[in-house]
Amino acid sequence: MNKHFLGDTAVLLGRSLRHIVRSPDTIITTVVTPIAMLLLFVYVLGGAIRTGTGSYVNYLLPGILIITIASGISYTAYRLFQDLQGGIFERFQSMPIARASVLWAHVLTSLVANMISLVVVLLVALVMGFRSGTGVLGWLAVAGILVLFTLALTWLAVIPGLTASSVDGASGFAYPLIFLPFISSAFVPTESMPGPVRAFAENQPVTSIVDTLRALFTEQPVGSDIWTALAWCIGILVVTVAFAMRTYRRRIS
Repeated sequence: MNKHFLGDTAVLLGRSLRHIVRSPDTIITTVVTPIAMLLLFVYVLGGAIRTGTGSYVNYLLPGILIITIASGISYTAYRLFQDLQGGIFERFQSMPIARASVLWAHVLTSLVANMISLVVVLLVALVMGFRSGTGVLGWLAVAGILVLFTLALTWLAVIPGLTASSVDGASGFAYPLIFLPFISSAFVPTESMPGPVRAFAENQPVTSIVDTLRALFTEQPVGSDIWTALAWCIGILVVTVAFAMRTYRRRIS
């Protein structure tokens, strides 16, 4: 059964990746917003923002990486919706393939596309002056957290992709996720925020993830932030996978 599932997922993954290769504008569109924000905040607003650190691009980049992922996962919902409307799922049901492989192919496609987008944004940040002294283990930890967060948000995107009644409804859910980093420590320290806003910012998932990435980039102690970040990522992932699979079974039954 495992071999059957893995083989089917690999074939469907290849199908989805070919769509991205034929339409590279998917990745281009994904990185435009984060890069524009990076340029705006560093070169226009950065001089007026006090973070207590050296280079503002170093402070800002973790939050921009989170926004990049939030921008990219909307395409998962969009592609799922298009497949449902186009009758592809019904065709797959008539074939001897593992049912779960259909969703996993979309999820892994999202992971690959988002990793490419993150690399592009990181390269732009390097040109703008971003520097990190962290070693191989630090970069592996950063990559691991970004992969886990991407998987968590992608499975979240699967749900509207399966349940939306329109293209706008399928992809539009990502907009609140894109703006969530603005109420976190991504752009300014939470200490500068008024009481209720600060309480929300310090207890939502983006802040712990951003603070962990920032500490890893600067070789600072991560403290309890990394455990909070992992708890958020794993918790969201477990809940969304369960709910998405349940929704998928109902949709194709």
